[in-house]
Amino acid sequence: MKKNIFVLSLFTLVHPTFSAAQTQQTIQLSAQNIESLGIVQGKLIRATQIPVLYAPAKVLIPNNNEYVVSASQAGIIHQLNAATGDVVKKGDILAQIDSPNLLSLQSNYLKSTSALQLANSAYQRDTSLAQDGIIAIRRVQETQSQFNAAEIDMKEAKRLLEMAGGNTHSPENLSSNLTIRSPISGVVIERMAIVGTRVDMLTPLYRVANLQTLWLEIAIPQEDIAQISVGDQVSIDNTPFTAEISLLGQSVNIEDQTILARAIVKNVQGEIRAGQKLNVQIKKLSKQIAFRIPNSGVAQHDGKAFIFIHNDTGFTITPVTIISKQDEETIISGPIKGDEIIALKGTAVLKANWLGVGSAEQ
Repeated sequence: MKKNIFVLSLFTLVHPTFSAAQTQQTIQLSAQNIESLGIVQGKLIRATQIPVLYAPAKVLIPNNNEYVVSASQAGIIHQLNAATGDVVKKGDILAQIDSPNLLSLQSNYLKSTSALQLANSAYQRDTSLAQDGIIAIRRVQETQSQFNAAEIDMKEAKRLLEMAGGNTHSPENLSSNLTIRSPISGVVIERMAIVGTRVDMLTPLYRVANLQTLWLEIAIPQEDIAQISVGDQVSIDNTPFTAEISLLGQSVNIEDQTILARAIVKNVQGEIRAGQKLNVQIKKLSKQIAFRIPNSGVAQHDGKAFIFIHNDTGFTITPVTIISKQDEETIISGPIKGDEIIALKGTAVLKANWLGVGSAEQ
C-alpha cells in the first residue's frame, strides 16, 4: 500500500500537460521520476517479417533425393557393407552377391565381341576385293549387313553386362562376384537384406537418401490458407533453420479440414531428421515499415493502441497500428522513424498518468 501512495505522490508533482481528451499528447516526467517509476526504455527493432500462424509439420525426404538400391541379378548375398544410419559416398560398395547369371552375361559379351571382330574382318576384306573388281558389290553388302548385326549384338550384350554391374573393361576375367554400389552420396535410411539369403533380380537391398534438403509438410487450417503464399518464410521451433513455402495444396483433408503446404529446408546438417514432427511458424515479408516491440510496450485505450516515445521533457503518446501479436511480441506500424526511444516496460504507469488516474489525488 505504501508503494502505491509513493507512485501517486510522484504524479502529483508532475502535472501532465493534457487530459485524454486534449490534443497535445505528452506526459512530462523528469529522468529521476522515470527511473523511480521503474519505466524501462529501449529502441525499436525493425520487423522485416510478419508472423502469420503456428502449425504442426512433418519432415519428409524429397522424392528425387531417395533411392532404392536393388540387386541387378539373382544370387546369394555374401557381404553387406553398410548399416542403417551409415554415411556413404557415391560409388561406395554396399553389397556383394554371388551371381551365376553374371557369368552368363560376361560369356555372351565375350562371344559377341569375337563375332564382331570376325564380321569386321570379313567386311574389310570384301570391301578391298570389290574395289579391285574381284567380287561383286552385292557380296560387300551382305558382309556389311552381317557386320552391322554383330555390332548390334555386341552393344546389347555390353549394355546388359553394365546394367548387371559387371566389368566391361576386362570381361575375360570371368567372375560371379556382383558388386552393388551406392548411386548417390547420402545416408543409409534402411537395410532390407540379410547376409546369406538368396535374392532375385530387382530385390530391394537398401534405401539411401540425400538429407541435405528436406521437405516440411505443414497442415494449414482451411480458414487460414488465404493468408499463406508460395515464398513465405517458415521458422522451425528450437532450431536456427528456416524454410520457404514451395507448394500449396489444392484439396482439403476430409478428417481435420486442413490444407497441405510444403516448405523446403536446406543444409540441415543432421539437426532435422526425416519422420520428425515439428512446430513451425509461418511469416510473411512485410510490405510496410513495421517494428517489433514487447507486448508490455503497447498501451490500449478505447480500442486503439499507443506507444510512449521519449522526448526532452518526458514522453509523447503516439497512436500505432497493431499488425501482428505473437507470444510476448507485437508488430506495429505508425508515424515512427525507427530511431525513437520508447517505453518498453512501465507503460501501465504512464497510461494511468495519461488518463488522469495519477493526478486524482491533487
